[in-house]
Parts: sequence; structure tokens; C-alpha cells
Amino acid sequence: MAAAELYSKHARVWLPDPAEVWRSAEIVKGYTPGDKALSVQLEDGTEVEHHIDHLTNSLPPLRNPNILLGENDLTTLSYLHEPAVLHNLKVRFIDSKLIYTYCGIVLVAINPYESLPIYEADIIGAYSGQNMGDMDPHIFAVAEEAYKQMYRDGRNQSIIVSGESGAGKTISAKFVMRYLASVSSSPTEANVEERVLASSPIMEAIGNAKTIRNDNSSRFGKYIEIGFDKKHQMIGANMRTYLLEKSRVVFQAHGERNYHIFYQLCASSHLPEFKAFKLGCAGDFHCTNQGQSLDIDGVDDAKEMRDTQRALSLLGFLESDQMAIFQILAAILHLRNVELKDQSADRSSIVDMAHWLCHKKLKTTSETYVKSVPKTDAVNGRDALAKHIYAKIFNWIVDHINKMLKLTARRHSFIGVLDIYGFETFDVNSFEQFCINYANEKLQQQFNMHVFKLEQEEYLKEEIPWTMIDFCDNEPCILLIEAKMGILDLLDEESKMPKGSDDTWAQKLYASLLKQNARFDKPRFSNRAFIIHHFADKVEYQCDGFLEKNKDTVNEEQIKVLKMSKFDLPAELFQENEKATTSAGGHPKTARLGQTLRDNKKTVGLQFRQSLHLLMQTLNATTPHYVRCIKPNDQRAPFILDPLKTVQQLRSCGILETIRISAAGFPSRLTYQELFGRYRVLMTQKDILADKKQTCKNVLAKLVKDQKKYLFGKNKIFFRAGQVAYLEKLRFEKLQMACIMIQKTILCWVTRKKYLEMRESTITIQKYVRAYQARCYVQILRCTKAAVVIQRNLRMWVARRCFQQQRSAAITIQSFFRAYKARQRCRKLMYEPKAVVIQKWVRGFLVRRHYRRSLAAIILLQSYVRRMRAKKELKKLKVEARSVEHYKRLSVGMENKIMQLQRKINEQHEENRALSGKLSAIERSQVVAQEILRRAEEEAKAKAQRVSSLLEQLTFLQQELETTRREKEEQARAHVEHIEQVIAELNAKNSLLSKETDDLKKLIQEQEQQIMESRTYEATAKELERDLNEERSRYQSLLGKYLQLEEHHEDLKEKMSHSMNENKPGHKRTDSNFSNSSECTQSSGYVEGEDCSVQREDMTQSAVDILAVLLKLQKRVKALEQEKQSLQQQLDKREENRQEKAMEVEEQRTASRAELDLEALKRQELESDNKRLKQDLNELRKSLTNESSTIAPPRPGSLPYDVLLEQLNSSSEELDMRKEEVLLLRSHMVRQDALKHKDTTLSERWNSNLGEITSEDIDRSADFHTLNEDGELWLAYEGLKESNRVLEWQLQEQRRIHREECERLCEQVRKVKEENELQQFLANSDLLSLDTRVEECLRHEITRLTNENLDLVEQQAKQDRTICKLKKQLNILTKRVEETEASAPQQIVVLRRKSSVAVPRKEKGFQGILEYKHGDEKRLLKNLTELRKLRSEEVGQIKGLPAYILFMCLRYADHIDDQQRVISLLNSTITCIKGAIKRRGDFEMMSFWLANTCRFLHCMRQYSGEGDFMNYNTPRQNEQCLSNFDMTEYQQVFSDLAIHVYQQLIKCSEDILNPLIVAGMLEHETVDGVLGSKPTDLKKRSSHLSEEQDITMETLLLQLDVLHTTLTQHGMDLELIKQVVRQQFYIICAITLNHLLLRKGMCSWNKGLQIKYRVYQLEEWLEEKELAECGAKETLEPLIQAAQLLKIRKKTEADAQAICTMCRALTSAQIVKILNSYTPGIESEERVSSTFIRTIETLLKDRIESPMLLMDVNNTFPITLTFTPSPVALETIQIPASLNLGFLTHI
Repeated sequence: MAAAELYSKHARVWLPDPAEVWRSAEIVKGYTPGDKALSVQLEDGTEVEHHIDHLTNSLPPLRNPNILLGENDLTTLSYLHEPAVLHNLKVRFIDSKLIYTYCGIVLVAINPYESLPIYEADIIGAYSGQNMGDMDPHIFAVAEEAYKQMYRDGRNQSIIVSGESGAGKTISAKFVMRYLASVSSSPTEANVEERVLASSPIMEAIGNAKTIRNDNSSRFGKYIEIGFDKKHQMIGANMRTYLLEKSRVVFQAHGERNYHIFYQLCASSHLPEFKAFKLGCAGDFHCTNQGQSLDIDGVDDAKEMRDTQRALSLLGFLESDQMAIFQILAAILHLRNVELKDQSADRSSIVDMAHWLCHKKLKTTSETYVKSVPKTDAVNGRDALAKHIYAKIFNWIVDHINKMLKLTARRHSFIGVLDIYGFETFDVNSFEQFCINYANEKLQQQFNMHVFKLEQEEYLKEEIPWTMIDFCDNEPCILLIEAKMGILDLLDEESKMPKGSDDTWAQKLYASLLKQNARFDKPRFSNRAFIIHHFADKVEYQCDGFLEKNKDTVNEEQIKVLKMSKFDLPAELFQENEKATTSAGGHPKTARLGQTLRDNKKTVGLQFRQSLHLLMQTLNATTPHYVRCIKPNDQRAPFILDPLKTVQQLRSCGILETIRISAAGFPSRLTYQELFGRYRVLMTQKDILADKKQTCKNVLAKLVKDQKKYLFGKNKIFFRAGQVAYLEKLRFEKLQMACIMIQKTILCWVTRKKYLEMRESTITIQKYVRAYQARCYVQILRCTKAAVVIQRNLRMWVARRCFQQQRSAAITIQSFFRAYKARQRCRKLMYEPKAVVIQKWVRGFLVRRHYRRSLAAIILLQSYVRRMRAKKELKKLKVEARSVEHYKRLSVGMENKIMQLQRKINEQHEENRALSGKLSAIERSQVVAQEILRRAEEEAKAKAQRVSSLLEQLTFLQQELETTRREKEEQARAHVEHIEQVIAELNAKNSLLSKETDDLKKLIQEQEQQIMESRTYEATAKELERDLNEERSRYQSLLGKYLQLEEHHEDLKEKMSHSMNENKPGHKRTDSNFSNSSECTQSSGYVEGEDCSVQREDMTQSAVDILAVLLKLQKRVKALEQEKQSLQQQLDKREENRQEKAMEVEEQRTASRAELDLEALKRQELESDNKRLKQDLNELRKSLTNESSTIAPPRPGSLPYDVLLEQLNSSSEELDMRKEEVLLLRSHMVRQDALKHKDTTLSERWNSNLGEITSEDIDRSADFHTLNEDGELWLAYEGLKESNRVLEWQLQEQRRIHREECERLCEQVRKVKEENELQQFLANSDLLSLDTRVEECLRHEITRLTNENLDLVEQQAKQDRTICKLKKQLNILTKRVEETEASAPQQIVVLRRKSSVAVPRKEKGFQGILEYKHGDEKRLLKNLTELRKLRSEEVGQIKGLPAYILFMCLRYADHIDDQQRVISLLNSTITCIKGAIKRRGDFEMMSFWLANTCRFLHCMRQYSGEGDFMNYNTPRQNEQCLSNFDMTEYQQVFSDLAIHVYQQLIKCSEDILNPLIVAGMLEHETVDGVLGSKPTDLKKRSSHLSEEQDITMETLLLQLDVLHTTLTQHGMDLELIKQVVRQQFYIICAITLNHLLLRKGMCSWNKGLQIKYRVYQLEEWLEEKELAECGAKETLEPLIQAAQLLKIRKKTEADAQAICTMCRALTSAQIVKILNSYTPGIESEERVSSTFIRTIETLLKDRIESPMLLMDVNNTFPITLTFTPSPVALETIQIPASLNLGFLTHI
């Protein structure tokens, strides 16, 4: 594929960085061929130009997709290069807190510098038996792979652990040995593993020290061979050490320490056993105080010393040997404190020190000289002696450890653990670094060859042509060091020279190797150093000290002095050295002994080269496994990764070389099925063929044009680097487009739906708003109309009121005005006529006078005027008179005047007539007014008279009002007195009620106290029950261990007998039935020969001791159980007493209420009769005295009168008698005591003849004549009591029926709710496919219909039984009625004979006893064992038939009172059951014997004759109880046996379910690729592993069905089945959750959804089997919460709070582990941030819980054997002929 496609825009690349090594960047502009720079943008937003080399044209490495981040295997990354490896390790280590990562066949382990809970026993159990790659990377997975390949292929294995100091090599090797010791534990050699593990603290004490880089750095290399026998069980070990750092004994750099053992000795110097060594603190000695670092944080040297001594003792070091070792080590401490002084230039002396520390012996051919040495040589000699002594004691301890770890049997194979130093380079590198790097060169060469070998095998297996890959071969570097005339040869040659020195050796190196070998180089500014180009890096070595360290010489005279030591151990150390040298060189002559020893002594370099060659031979002969330990930082800070240091170590340890080799070929590999399932989205429908392999080939040819980028293998497709990423890119783009299309469609649908909803909502809102507005408008209109009406009415009212006020005012005014007018008129009528007359005359006089004067003046004026006018007129007239026209006008005017005058005269006449009429009217009105005045005067007089009468009436009314007021006051006073009387009565009643309330309060307080006591009793009972469960669990675990020891003891016996039979062919021995489980019975044992009795006693001594301890524990458990039973009985008795008291009180109340109600009823009836009689009497009286009656009353003395009078007298007497009866009855009610209520059963009274009164009742009632003479009232009273009791009984029956009906309805409601919830769940399961939902719905419907049919069948059967029962009762009653009618006089006789008729004599038949002959026990049990193979139809549908047969045989032994036969039968049964369950894996056999053992135990209890068990029996079963023997002890024995069988059954079911749980619950997917599994999550399964069959959840459910069917078909008790199912579901939950925690690839959202569905299927299975209430659902709660944790959102603090609240069943470690391991399933999904995880840790820090990470799979709930009585009658059992039990006889 072209670079332009890969380096397109938005592609991410890695850029070199000096600080972070590599930085991530994103391409801003796509690359095109020929560009000189690449435009990228860093993560901080900075844009830079990355220049491309025009010569190499090398582009920056591409970054892998986010979905591949955190991969378990580095080789599965699509782009394999250094930045990808570094980033993947960083993500796993820092973000996910995962320290292990695979890199092909190498396990990369990063030191976390803190303790992690991933090495516990439960983790070991989780990795045991798993394939490498199935679980998360772990050191245990490597150890398991080595162990599995060892026993599968039969080849020896090696685990090579390497790394620099502080990387964690030692602890990793320790964990490997611990794992191997755990998984290969041997029951015969129980302490081998302990001894192998005990060697670690010893070697750490004498070989580890604190360095600048590590607090527990291993300063030597070791190779431990752990041996295994043919059964692959550990039998021993052997240790080889390499290159101990002896110089640390005398010198430590600043900040470092000497070996731990020295500080442990100083810390324990105060102990009595170390007083003689004269030690002090570590600061007093020069060799422990040089580094100025005496302590290690968190390490107690005194405690470590005790652990070292304990390990020495465990490995067989005697106390004397230990003290000798410590004495030599103390001597080394004192030796280093020796002070040397100069006496001259070439002499020195020593204070209190031996002679040869300051002198040396020189030998010639003829003489020997003793010469003193200078101080420098003396100090060097002293230090060399100290180093030599320490090396000797170190080797001696290693040899002794090897002797104690010597193989106890022939070794079949071994696993070697190599803990060796990694590649080292310091500022100053010397001889030690040279040897270490030489060893790493050899290991790297072996590693490269092994990698190539595996690659070649993989290619050949897939039938792909193998092409040689070019890689960096380090063979030249190895030849430079070890070849002839190489560095080591030249060093050995120079060491043999008398005057050899480091300088001459360096010159030889320059002359011999500088020009001949390219890997050798000389420093530019030094002539005493050289450079070697190693595979990891070039290293400069300083030549100073090479010769001295290579020679490792010690003064021989000092050695001789040590040989002659008075202590045994120093002499032994150096004598062994002499023997080893002598044996290597033969027997030399005495004269040349010293020279021979010097010549034969090997140099350190030669020894190391030989041991390294031997090691390489061993490794090449084994299958290697590699562990590379990485030190993340120099500060030893937890979970902090230094990129520079990490990359340096990755380069030096060969990880990047492995990556480069893998990347050079075809690193990415997918199977055809995985490719088809993963990239099916890239195929069209036409591309999919029936042959998936051909389909994949066609698709790849279409997608990847360059066919050189991939190869087709037999089962896999091999891809070049980056091709899978390209396919992922295409898949992501296709899915992205599909997602965009789906999102577009969904968004369109959602938007349209939202729009339609909004539109509909808007319309609805508008509708309601408009309706509201309309209503408001209507309301306004109504209000307006109402307001108008109100206004109208108000205005009308106001106007009317105003009008009425005005009218009233007007009327008032009018009245006053009219009165005023009337008064005026009256006054006028009285005074006006006279005044008028006077006025008239006066006014007339004045007017006339004024008239006369005016008239005279007017006349005078008129006369003057007229005269003047007349004169003028005269003049005119005179003129006119002279004319004719004047006369004519004058005549016309006169005529008009005459006519006017005539009209005036007529008008005046009319006025006169009108005035005369008015005058007459006035006169008439005056007359009327006078009449009115007269009448008014009369009325006034009448009113004056009426006022006096009204005053008299008012006085009378006031008197009446006063009388009425006084009467009302008297009535009010009487009413007040009555109210006060009523209040007093109410107060009295209130006081009574208060007293009753106080009594009730006291009673309530007493009841509360009783309730508190009952709660206390309940709490005590719960605590006792919890203690009992704990004791039961401990007892059952001890019982299991005891039975295991017993089985082991029996195996040893069998082996011993077998060996003895082989040694003595003529001797034979037969075993009888044996049981050692009983405490009080004899054991039949084995019949043994006299020759082996002593040996058997020795071998069984330990078993006897264990048996004694177990018996004591059994007695203790029995005592505790008895004590618990007694306490429980006391508690039950108290509870029963309390309940009885409460029932008595309630019955008393009920009785008192019933009696009082009855008496009140009778009193009311009598009072009603009295009232009726009174009414009759009154009516009679009225009829006698009624005068208004139409019929005349009888006369006195007449016959009717006498009859009526007699009736009246009799009625009066009856009335008086009734009154007396009422009084007597009231007094009787007062005297009634409610406590005399009898507990007679109402049903019995109902069944008796209530209508009849027997003679006894008549006699009893005849004695009571307290109320009246004839006793009728008492009889009526008794009848009422009986009827009241009958009514009460009927009421109780109605209540019971009502309660049952309510319970039935509640049950129906519960079922409906459950069905509704299930329907909701099915409806909400949108993620399921349509077929799955339809199938689930059909299954649910079928289940519901089946349950309904079963309920209906059960109801029908119940009704049929009821009908039959009622028919039988009807027949019996009919017979009784007929007999009663036939012989009524003989009723008493018949009643007396009823007892003899009810129990007819039974004919002789089978009594439930089977007779057998003595010695037929084995035959019986053998035939009974075959019964499990028969079907239930063949055994007559009787479950537990073998148990019944055995118990009937036991009854026969009890019947004949044969104790020996009882013991023999029971012991044979126990032995048979134990022998049957030894064959593990047969679940049917174990379930068969568990069911029958429990049934046999129940039969022993049921027929024991004890009262607690007899209550469950029928009378016939009580007759069949055992009569001669007490089986209490054997009940305990069989109870223990049932517990043991149950434990074996659980183990067997776990073995059956274990292979199915993980595959069904986690791995299987319904449709491939639906959940988006990663393409590179290829499991690195072990080689030569066959393909597993496809295991689904249905397989697991089917297996559960099989197990449940097996349990039920053998008739196992339901409670026991519930306990088994609960334990099985706990195993499913524990294994699934543990694998989820240990498999990072499983922690995803998709897997959480899958787990939830799987849990739902399990819950459905429980519902189907009617086991929902067995507690199995609660055991799945951790798994449910884990699934919810994977699905829930994990971002905000609220989410963290929700997680902490939800996940109560998960521990804090499990929650954090799941969050750290959470892996996105798709590219767009985000990882859990570290901030969120820290928030979770903060919220969970206050939890108090177990620190265990995994659930305990081996946890077993304690079993409770609940007693279940058998309804089967023994005499009805029929034995099928197929059992061949004809030798049993029925009795």
C-alpha cells in the first residue's frame, strides 16, 4: 500500500524527542512522494515541520489505532516499532496498573515498587490449568506453561529471569518457585515444597544486599533445577550459583549495604546465643558502615534473622551448624576491623593479630624465606582472606541446601529457574560487568536462535515457505571474548605471568584485537581501557583490577592456619577445598605440592566460562521461557515510568530485537474464521461463499492490491506490519459511514418523531390554550353578564333604594307639607273668612281710593291729552270733513266698532257665568273642609282614649314577660344542673377509661418488654446459629481433612500390602469390611499376618493421633450442639410460654367479651319482652278505660270485665317476674368471671347433636335453679351460649377462609408481578435479536402454560381427594343414621361398642422387615449399587429404595437383638459408600449414595423412638420403631458420612462445570463479531493443543439440567438439592468473576451486556426448576454488579458515587481492577481516566473488607441436613426382581 494512503491527513505518527524519546503528533497535511518535510501538529497544539531525509526517504513511524492500546502482547500490534512498544507498556503500566506484558515468547515484567495483591493463593488457583494467553499476562502464566509443557511433552523446561539490579529478578524467580511448589504439591512429600521455598530467605540473606538501585539486589546468579517424578510432583531441587560479588564483603559504595546477614547478626546481638560473638550495632564495624546506610525502610533485620534461622532449621541445619556459620560471619566482621600500622617502608605490624597476616613465605628450590609485607599488601591480604572465607561459607551453605533438597526419588524431569543479572553499563566498568555482559551475550544468542526456531516452526506448520530474516548477530562479539586468543585467553595468559600487570594486558589487547575485530575498540584518551560493542550498547571497561580479580589469590599460609582451626567448620571448609583440588589433579608428589596447586588452580574467568558453557548446554537441552524484568525509574517511585531508562533496558534485554525480528516477517496473524468474523462488514453479499477460506482470499485480493503484503497459510493468514491496521482503517471507515447513515436515519427519525411530537404537543397545547381562552372568554362573558345583571340589579336596587328614600322622604315631606297645608287650611278656614272680609274691605277701600285718585289724575291727564289730540283731530277732521271719502271710511269704521262692542258684551256675559260657577264650587269646598275638620277632631278624641288602653296592655305584657323570664331562668338552671350531672357522669366514665387506658398501657408495656425479650432471644438465637454455622463449617472442613488423611492412610496400607505380597509371594491377606468412623462400636478391621503388625502400628500412629484429635473435636462439636440445642429449647419454651400467655389473655378477653355480649343480648331480649308486656298492659288498660271508643267498655262485674281483669293481673305478674329475671340476670352478669372460659373445641360441639339435650346435660342443668324454678331461663341461656359458640366457630372459619383467600390472591398477584416484570424485561431487551426474543417469549409462554396446567391438575387432584373424603364421610354418616333409626333404644350399647368396631383386626402380612443371613452384607450392597443403573419405572417409583432396604435389614437385626449383625451391617454400609466415592468423577454414583445416605439417616431418626421424631409418624410407623438398640452414635457417623459425600459431590460437580463456565459465560458469542471483539486478541495457546469444541451457554445449562435431573431421579431431598444448586451457582459466579478480573480483554461494555444476559438465563433456569428461593440468586450478585460496572458510565464524580453505592458485593480491589482493565470495544469508546479511578479509590478507602482480589472458588457453604420424614410405609415397599435380592426374606 502506498505511503500516501498511510500518511494521509489526520494520521498519527511518532516523532523523536530528546526528553520523552518519542512524542505523538498528527499529520496536518497529507504526504505526497517527493515532499521534503511533513507538516504535523503535536498534542499540545504546536505545529512543526518534520524534515524527511532525502537519502533514506524514511518517514516517521505510524501510531497504532486507539483500539489496540494496552494490548496483552506487543507482537499483536499492527505497527511494530520502538515507540509503539514503549507507549503500550506505558499505557498498561501507568494507566491500567498492569506490570506484565507479553512480547511473543517473552514476559516483560516492570517493577511496580509496591506490593500488589496478585500473588495470593487464589491467583495461583486461577492460573492453574489455564492456557497461556487465556488469562492476563502473569509470571504464573509462564510457570504454568513450563509445567504444562513438561508433563505434556516430557521435556525439561527452563525459565530465564533477567534484568538489571532493582528490576525485580529475585522476587520473580521466587514467585515462579512458589507457583511450581503449589501446583505440584505431593501428598507423600508434604515438606518438599516448604524446603524448596525455604531456600529463598537463606539465599537472600547471604547473597542479597542493598544497592543504590535496589534494596534487595541479588549479587550472584543462580540456576535452580526443580525436580519432578513421573506423577509430575515436586521431589527436590538443586541450585547452581554464578559469580558471587565477593568484593562487597570489604567494600560498599555510598548509600549501599553489605550482605543482609551481617546486619541481621548485629540486630540480634542482644540475644543470649550471640553474646559470645561480642557483636554490637552495625555502625561499629567497618565492613557494614562504609556505605553510611545501615537500615532499609520497612525492613526489620531482627525479624529477618528469625526468618533466616527458621528457614535454616527447616532445611536441616543443626543448631551447632547454625552457630558455627554465625560465628564465622562474626569473625569476618571483626577481621575487617583489624588495624594495621607501618613500621618501615616495607614492614607492617598488627595489633593482636596472627603472624601470617603481616608476613608472607617465599619458597625457592632449596630454601624458604619469611618476609614482612607492606601495609597496602597486608590490607589487601586481609580483605582477600575475608572475601575468601565468605565465598567458602557461601558455597558450603549452598552445598548443604542442595543436600537437603536432594531428590527423594528418581527424577523424571525438571524445570530450571535462572535468576541472572542483566546487561550492565556504569561509569566505571570492571571485571564483574565484563563477565555479566559476556553471560548476557551468550543468553541473547540462545534467545535469538530460539526465536528463529519458533518462527520457523510456525511457518512450517502453516506450510508457508521460510525465508531467512536478516538480524543483528552477536556471534562476533562472543568470539571476541571466548575464542582462542580472545580477551579471556589473553587475560588467563597474563595472569600466569610472574610479573603480569593490567597495563601489559591492555597493550596485548590493543596489539592483538584492535585491528582484527570490529567489535573491539580503544578509547581515545586512555591506554588502560578498552571498548566492546555489545548487542545492546558499547561499553568501556577499565583494566585496573582485572588480573587480581581473575587470579583471586589468597596467602596459602593463612589457609593452612584456617585448616588447623580448633573449630570444625573452618577446617571442614578448607579441607574440602584441598580434596577437590587433589581429586582434580591426582596425587602429586610432596616436593612439588605447592607448585602443583598453583598450576592446577583455575582462574575466575576460566571457571565462569566453563560454568556458562555448562549452563548453555543445559538451556539448549530444555525448552526456554523468558522473563525480562524492567526497572521503570531510579527513584523507586511506584508506577512512574522513565522513558529513557525503559528504552535503554528494552534495547539491552533484546525486546526490541524480538520486535524487529517479528516485524521483518509477517507479525500479524489471523485465522480464517477470525478474519471472516471481524471484517465481514467489508464484504458484500456476493463475496460471501460457502467456503470461508476462499471468501477471505477473494476479499483480501480486492482490498489489498499488493499480494506480497500477506500470505495464506493452512489455518491462518500472515500479514506484513501495518496491514491489519489498514484493514482496521477500512473497517472503521465502513462502520463510520454505516454509523453516519444510521445516525442520519435515526436522527431524521428522531427529529421527525420529535417534530411530530412537538407538532402534536403544540396542537394539543393550542387546543387546550384555545379551550382555556374560550373558557376564559366565556367566563368573561358570564362575568360581564353577571356584572351587568349585578350592576342592573344594583343600580335598580340603588335607584329603588334612592327612589324609596326619595319616596319616603317625599311622602314624609308631603305628609308634613300636607299637614302644614292642612293646618294652614284649617287656620285659613278658621281665620281667613274674617280676615278676608276685613282685608277685602280695607283693600277695597284702599284700592278704590287709589283708583279714584288715579282715575281722577288719568282722567285729568286724558282730558288734557285728549283735548290736545282732539284739537289736532279736529283740525284734521275739519280738513277731512270737507271730503266725501272721509265720510265713507267713517261709516265703515263705525260698523266694525259696533260689531266689536257686541262681541265684547258676549264675552263678558260668559265670564260672568264662569265666575258664578267658580264661586259655587268654592262654597262647596268650604263645606267639605269643614266636614273634614270635624272628623279629624273626632278621630283625635278617639285616639286619646285608645292610648290609655294601650298603656294598660303594655303593663300587662311587662308582667307576663317577667314571669316568662323567671321560668326560663329556672329551666336554664335545671339544664345547667343536668349538664353538670352529665359532665360528672362523663368524668366518671373518663376516669374509668383512663384507668382502662393505664391498664392497657401497662399491658402494652409488658407486651413491649416481652417483644424486646423475644427480640433479644432472636438475636441470641441468630448469634448462636451463626456460631453454629461457623462451628459446622470448621467441623466439616476438619472432617474432610480427616477423611482425606484416612484415604491416604488406606492407600499407604494398600501399597505396603502390595509390596509385602511382592516380597512374599506365598503370603496372602484378605480385607474384611472396615470402618473407623464409629467411636463406640467395634471395627471389624483387616485380618493381617503377624509379620507386618509392628510396621502397621508405626504407620498408623499418625492416623491414630489424628483420629484422637478428630474424636475430641467431634465431642466438642457435640457438646456445642447439645448446648445450642438446650439454649434453643429454652428459647423455644420461653417463646411458647409467651405465646401461650398471649393466647390465654386473648382467649380470656374473647371469652369475657363473648359472655358479656351474650348476657347483654339476653338482657336486651328480656327488656324488649318487658316493653312488649307493658304495651299490652297499657293497651288493656286503655281498652278498659277508653270512653271515646265506639264499643262500650264492659261493666264491672260482667264476664268480659272479669276475663280482662284476670288477663291484666296475669300480665302484671308476668311483667313483675320478667323484671325479677332481668335483675337476676344483671347480677349474674356482674358475677360472671371471664377466666372460667373452657377450652372446649367448637368443632366438637358442632359435630355433636346440638339440637338434642343429653341426659347428662339435663341432669347438669337440673341442678341449677338459681334463676327460676322450672329452669327454662337457664336452658335458654345455655342454648344461647351454644349458638354463640357455633357462630364464633363459623366466624373463625370464615376468617380462616378469608385469610387463605387473601394468601392465594397475594400469591396470584406476586406471580402476575413476576410475569409482568419478565414481560417488561423481554420487551425492553432491544439489544437481543428478533429470533432470540421470539424464542424467549415462546419459552416464557410455554413455561407459564405448563405451570398453569400443573396447578390445574393439582387442584383437580385435590378436589378429587376432597370428593372421595366427603363421600366416605357421607357413607359413614348414612350408616350411623340408619343404625340410629333401626335401634334407637340400643344407642348406648352401640356407643359402647364403637371402639371395637373402629379398630378391626388386621390380617397378618408383611411387617417391613427383611431377613438376611450373616455374611450377605457385601452381596446386598453390591446389588444395591447396581440399582442406580435402573430406571425409576423399574423400581416402582420409590425414591431411596436402597436406603429402605438397608433399614428393613437393620430392623431385622434389631428384631432378633443381634448386636454383631447390626455393627457388621452398618460398618459394611459405611465401607461400601466410602469405597464408592473414592472413584471421583462419577457424579451419578455420588448423588445416588448421598440421597440414600440421607434417607437412611432420616429413617434411623424417624424410627428411633424419640418423641421429637415420632410426632411426624403415623401410628403404624411408631409401632415399627427400633426397640433394642440406640442408634444415636451411628446417626452422627452417618451424618459425617453424608457431609463427606456432599463435599465430594460438590468437587465432582465443580470438575464437571469448570471447563464449561468460562467458555459459556464469557468466551462464547451468539453471533461472531456482533460485540466487536478486537482483531488482534489472538490467544497464545500452548503448542500441540487440539482445538476445543464449541462450548456455549446452552451447553452449560444443559449440563446443569443433567446434574439436576441426576439429583432428582435418585430421590434427594429438596432442601439438599437447593444447597447443591446454591453451591454450583457460587462456583459459576466465582470462576466467571475471577476470569473477568484476570483477563483484560474481557472487561468491556459488550462483555458486561453479555454477562447480564447469561445471568438472566441462569435465573430463568432457576425459575424453571422452581429453585428461585434457594439462595442461588444471591450468590450471583457479585457477577451482576461487575456486569453493571462494565456498562455504567464512568466519567463524573456522581458516577463514582453511584458505582460505590451499587457495587456492595464487590471489594475495593475488584472494583479498581475492573476499572483499570476496562478496554474499549470500539474506536470511538473512551477509556476510564486515572482521575476517575483515584476518585473511586478515595471513596472506597473507608470500606472494611477482605484484601483478596479474587473470590475463593474453594469456599463451600456448610451443609445442613434437615430432617425429612418419609411418608412411605415400610410394609408397602415392593422389591423388584431385577435387583436379584432373592436371598432376602419378608417377615
